[in-house]
Amino acid sequence: MKATILTAALALSSLFATAQEKDSLSRLHIGGYGEAVMTRNFYSQSFNRYKKPELYSNDKSHGRFDLPHICLNIGYDFGKGWTLGSEIEFEHGGAGTAVEIEAEEAGEYEAEVEKGGEVNIEQFWINKELLDGKLNIKAGEIIVPVGYSNARHEPNQFFGVYRPEGEATIMPNTWHQVGLSVWGRLKNWRYEAQFLSGLNSESFTAEDFAHYGSTSPYEFKVANNYAAAARVDNYSVPGLRIGLSGYYGYTFRNTLRTPGEKYDDVTGALGIVALDFTLNRWNWIVRGNIDYAHLDNADEISAYNQANWTHHKYQDGNPHHYTNIGSNALAYGIEAGYNIFSQIPAVENQKLYIFGRFEHYNTMASGTYASMYKYTKRYRYAFGVNYSPIKQITIKGEYAYRFFEKPDNNGLTSDSPLYKQPYNNEPSISLGITYTGWFL
Repeated sequence: MKATILTAALALSSLFATAQEKDSLSRLHIGGYGEAVMTRNFYSQSFNRYKKPELYSNDKSHGRFDLPHICLNIGYDFGKGWTLGSEIEFEHGGAGTAVEIEAEEAGEYEAEVEKGGEVNIEQFWINKELLDGKLNIKAGEIIVPVGYSNARHEPNQFFGVYRPEGEATIMPNTWHQVGLSVWGRLKNWRYEAQFLSGLNSESFTAEDFAHYGSTSPYEFKVANNYAAAARVDNYSVPGLRIGLSGYYGYTFRNTLRTPGEKYDDVTGALGIVALDFTLNRWNWIVRGNIDYAHLDNADEISAYNQANWTHHKYQDGNPHHYTNIGSNALAYGIEAGYNIFSQIPAVENQKLYIFGRFEHYNTMASGTYASMYKYTKRYRYAFGVNYSPIKQITIKGEYAYRFFEKPDNNGLTSDSPLYKQPYNNEPSISLGITYTGWFL
């Protein structure tokens, strides 16, 4: 009798443990996205190609293989409205080093860089859901959803082999920072407001504006200045989403370095406003964006950066760029694709989009030094295909053509000392394969 009772108890215990394991697994979410690409650029790869374009007009083409983004997402539902989300990103295959004993250097140990790339914790947050999702409070490393590409950066959210070039240039991308977020969904509206540390103007550049401003060379993010970001999306029209987002914060002095008294009135206030939309209907997908950014005290910050560059240009390990900066930056673009498999009844559960894209961006749209950086005013068009044999996989191919405005030479010939040489246009062909999905 005792044996029977013991056996029954063990069986119940086993069933209970199995139920607990199933419950735990049902609360665990594992997924991610990734891209593997190949590109052939039919223009010079010299970093000086914009300073003396005539010297590089006949340079040979060059090719690249890359893993732009490989991301692993892990989430867990603790119950009672508490959830965890995380994302680790390996950009360009990550980074690697190894220690070797160098025979040519008397047997010394030496650290060797095995490959380039970056590894980032792109997200790590705790979220508390309230009022059935109408209100949420999230804290940790969060995505700053300013602009289309930051809010929707997975490879199935854009047609190109690479992310939209303009937005990825003028602002951080993917933009993520430690902060506090309040967000929710009310009928056909989704809203989000965030409190963050400010960006760092020492990391702004002429060619990339605020792109590197959210990075920190230290083991922590300096937060002498604070900032706010917000986004609202509307879904009232079936198949259409319209989003408006913005950012405002001071960027000067957000570093460990202390400027002199003559910079007491400099704030480096940065404001960004962005409008974007997605139309997914009638077998069409159309996406568009326009982004505008203004930086106060751009001239003073440029002077400060130049003074620091002169002082620190021979200092090893200096993490900052110290270049001139524009007062305004601009980016806009639109892309459209049609699923031609929608017209072939025999093809089921597969999609083949033929797409085209046009975009313009300028990291020096205005400012004292804009005339020195005419090549930052760029245009780009692309067309290609996206083939999805299954929902999670997309194979991409595109031809892209980046070009620049030709200078006004007022009839001058190329042998005149006043003649301004036009920049060489930059065509390329790219192929890629991507995945986006949840494994568990």
